[in-house]
Amino acid sequence: MTKDVANRGAIIYCRVSSAAQTKRGDGLSSQKTRCLEYARMKGYRVLETFVDDASGSLTDRPGMKSLLAFLRKHRGADLVVLIDDISRLARGVKAHIELRAAISLAGGTLESPSVEFGDDADSELQEYILATVAQHQRRKNAEQTLNRMRARVMNGYWPFACPIGYRYQKVPGHGKMLVRDEPFASIVQEALEGYASGRFQIQAEVKRFLEDQPEFPKVAGGVVRNQFVAKLLNRVIYTGYVEAPDWGVSLRKGQHEPIISYETFQKIQDRLNGIARAPNRKDLNADFPLRGAVVCGHCSTPLTACWSKGKLAHHPYYLCPKRGCESYGKSIRRNVIEGEFEDLLKELQPSANLFETAYAMFKDLWGHRAAHGEGRTKALKSELVKIEKQVDQFLDRIADAEVPSVVSAYEKRIKRLEDQKIVLAEKIAKSGRPVRSFDETLRTAFEFLANPWNLWASDRLEDKRAVLKLAFADRLTYVRNEGFRTPNLSLPFKMLGQNFGDFFEMARP
Repeated sequence: MTKDVANRGAIIYCRVSSAAQTKRGDGLSSQKTRCLEYARMKGYRVLETFVDDASGSLTDRPGMKSLLAFLRKHRGADLVVLIDDISRLARGVKAHIELRAAISLAGGTLESPSVEFGDDADSELQEYILATVAQHQRRKNAEQTLNRMRARVMNGYWPFACPIGYRYQKVPGHGKMLVRDEPFASIVQEALEGYASGRFQIQAEVKRFLEDQPEFPKVAGGVVRNQFVAKLLNRVIYTGYVEAPDWGVSLRKGQHEPIISYETFQKIQDRLNGIARAPNRKDLNADFPLRGAVVCGHCSTPLTACWSKGKLAHHPYYLCPKRGCESYGKSIRRNVIEGEFEDLLKELQPSANLFETAYAMFKDLWGHRAAHGEGRTKALKSELVKIEKQVDQFLDRIADAEVPSVVSAYEKRIKRLEDQKIVLAEKIAKSGRPVRSFDETLRTAFEFLANPWNLWASDRLEDKRAVLKLAFADRLTYVRNEGFRTPNLSLPFKMLGQNFGDFFEMARP
């Protein structure tokens, strides 16, 4: 090999701007073919080929580093570095000068079938002019790309990285656009709607929900990062709208199908910007589902729980943690308190006649609401007209305002009004036509009302916590050696409460 290098060896350098171009196009192969043809014409012996898939404005490239290392290893061998065009070496004047000098210092001579490199003043001028043109082309291409992307956003298309829950698909008349990507779209929808409705009280619960979905992509260790959840909850793209504030493109209706409604997105933002909630305790687990949901009947402190080590095994207990309370540290066996709770849940089950009556009442109400959809649509349109007039008024005030703080206040007010307009437009579009039938919409709710114990019997801690949230309006009170006091039921069970006469007689005052 040393002999070949001494006989005017050559190495080829090829570059494309991105990794995607190595798959979509034939740029690297075409560059190499042209350089091989030039080497045969010159009588050079090609020893190695180095490639890169990086921007021409960068000098720190893996392929270029390997090329320079090869030159240093064979310093003094009179090696030629072949490039197809000056733009393949660099697309920036500064990068070109630095790489040109690095190749020279490493002992290489730069040649190309497209341009003649020389040491005289005229050749140097021509070289720098071509490098400047390459830099101009790079910047012009970048500007054109940004302008096209901005125009796509203005027309309601999303030109950026595809968010999870969507994928890009070529659609006639639209080009590449976002379409739902199942099962990820449904998982994202459930996560967002769950947080908006309060099913997931904090972002950590959304995180755990996503981690429990086998199909959902995760980082190493099967974890969904907190930053990902925060970004997910703030992405307006899932509402079917697009915007690009950095490019001066305001919020507008997108061409893609929404995963959630804009109203749901607003609820999420209200929750994110509302009163901070304490994170779920780490000790909430399936071993003690009532932890934090039951308070001591003597001091109203939430009961804690633990495993107590016995001679032969560990035993589970609930207990009051407040010092000074007469029940402080006195254990309550888990099977006792949870058994009494299950009895309480079974007492909540309404009679068949009462349940059928409630079902019929809800169905009549559903039909009544559907029949009055036209009147609701008219009222919503009237409200929309009022908001549009308010926006026009604020725009007139901005034109007359001179104080920056006043202009900023008006702009914030207009932004809120525009959000309200979007929500109203969605309601108008949906008014009078339910998304799902009565049975599809309320089937799960009625199954729970018919027998809440069935959901409690689930092995999932999330289901058990849902029972506590849905069946009771407040924490339960438990007196050691006596049992549960009269619970404060949630509204649906209060409505069905006429069936619980025996239960209330059994409860302590």
